[in-house]
Amino acid sequence: MTGSMDDMTVLRAALAAAEARARAAETRATDAEARAVSAEAQIAHLKHLIARMRQDRFGASSERGRRLLNQLELELEELETTQAEDTSENAADPAVRATAPRNNRGRQPLPADLPRERVVLPAPTQCPCCGGTRLSKLGESITETLEVIPRQFKVIQTVREKFTCRDCESITQPPAPFYPIARGRAGPELLAGILCDKYLQHLPLNRQSDAFAREGIDLDTSTLADWVGACTATLAPLNALIRAHVLAAQRLHADDTTVPVLAKGRTVTGRLWNYVRDDAPFGGLAPPAVWFRYSRDRKGEHPADHLTGWTGILQSDAYGGYTHLAKPGRQPAPVVPAGCWAHGRRGLFKIAEKDKAPLAIEAVRRIDAIFDAERAINGSSAAHRLDIRKESIAPLVEELLDWMRDTCRRMSSKNPVAQAMNYILRRVDTFTVFLEDGRICLTNNAAERAIRSIALGRKAWLFAGSDRGGERAAAMYSLVVTCRINEVNPQAWLADVLARINDTPNPRLHELLPWHWKPIAQGENNIAA
Repeated sequence: MTGSMDDMTVLRAALAAAEARARAAETRATDAEARAVSAEAQIAHLKHLIARMRQDRFGASSERGRRLLNQLELELEELETTQAEDTSENAADPAVRATAPRNNRGRQPLPADLPRERVVLPAPTQCPCCGGTRLSKLGESITETLEVIPRQFKVIQTVREKFTCRDCESITQPPAPFYPIARGRAGPELLAGILCDKYLQHLPLNRQSDAFAREGIDLDTSTLADWVGACTATLAPLNALIRAHVLAAQRLHADDTTVPVLAKGRTVTGRLWNYVRDDAPFGGLAPPAVWFRYSRDRKGEHPADHLTGWTGILQSDAYGGYTHLAKPGRQPAPVVPAGCWAHGRRGLFKIAEKDKAPLAIEAVRRIDAIFDAERAINGSSAAHRLDIRKESIAPLVEELLDWMRDTCRRMSSKNPVAQAMNYILRRVDTFTVFLEDGRICLTNNAAERAIRSIALGRKAWLFAGSDRGGERAAAMYSLVVTCRINEVNPQAWLADVLARINDTPNPRLHELLPWHWKPIAQGENNIAA
């Protein structure tokens, strides 16, 4: 009897322990499920916000765009990484794995044009249930994983055989082919990779040299520098064609950004100027392009020199150097300056965001109403844009300006809100000229987008080595940024163009421009992902 009681006690204890483990597993599963659902909701929300911000073509990039977008993308990265880590940790727990919510987002299929390597696992030789050996294949399950092959280097030997004539004893030999750079040992694919690493990935040549060394290739920095300089000279005719295309526009966007330049024992602040042709907002069919120029300082003589002989509408910020272009008597004619509402909004937005000033908040609200109305006609013809502006947008602008004038009269001129409003009120003509011409955009964001990558790169390459280095950077940025705004892969374009440009006669060089480019050997790979 005593033995039975002991057995019952042991059984009850085992049952209680099993129930406790079940409750603990259920709790873990519930907690894991709750965390997973919460993470999924946050990830979906952040992706929605990021998609909306990327589609928003209006507003000031510095306050509403780039800073907040970077913050959201970093937060999204952290959430997705944390979710993956939790999933990996919970995969070892059967109770959690059984109740974990399925990921219904779906996977995008891997590109069909990638080569496939088939790895077939060893098939069983007998049935695990009965031990029988008469097995018949019913089908198969395939799981695809993406793998990378480290880049491989090869040496191409171009052989020119010599022949002698038995009749006249003359010697003949095929002519030497054109190479991307004279007497260069680098092929076009290698050169394109070096250029894109330097100007798109912002990887200085000394770091590229170190990377090559780790892969067993001895290419010192001076050799890479020689190649970059030679490529810049080879591609110079295309830069000239891009300049001509940009300056043929009747309306341009203009902006500039700082470039630290190495001087004697210190760095000085140079400038990269950009001039963007973008006719898409008013339905123009001309392809977009951007032309960069470098200068050692920011004197107003530089844009006057860059745009010598050009006249039209110039959209820019309020930098005083552009005013020389609008002076009466300029030949062939003064340019028409157009202000940027994103710049005008920026100062008010900062005050509204930081100080929560009611007047600044109201000003931003009124300006945003103008942006909303303008967004609806983006891409329409110039005539249609002008009609809608006169009907719907002009009253909003007039009400805003009247309200600003009345508000500023009741404030000190030193009040930050009044100063931000006066940025617009002192330049009413340039801020309202878009109401008279449907080709003019509300903002200068096209130019700001073109220089954004340069601003990001400053942290990587620290400074340009010289004024010549700044000029080379301007030339290469003209090419690669024009590729990007035409949705062309810059590296594929550079590789193909460097291989063909020396064989292309001058009258046909325009066929190599990004918007005309049709690669010979790369099929449809010219379109950037």
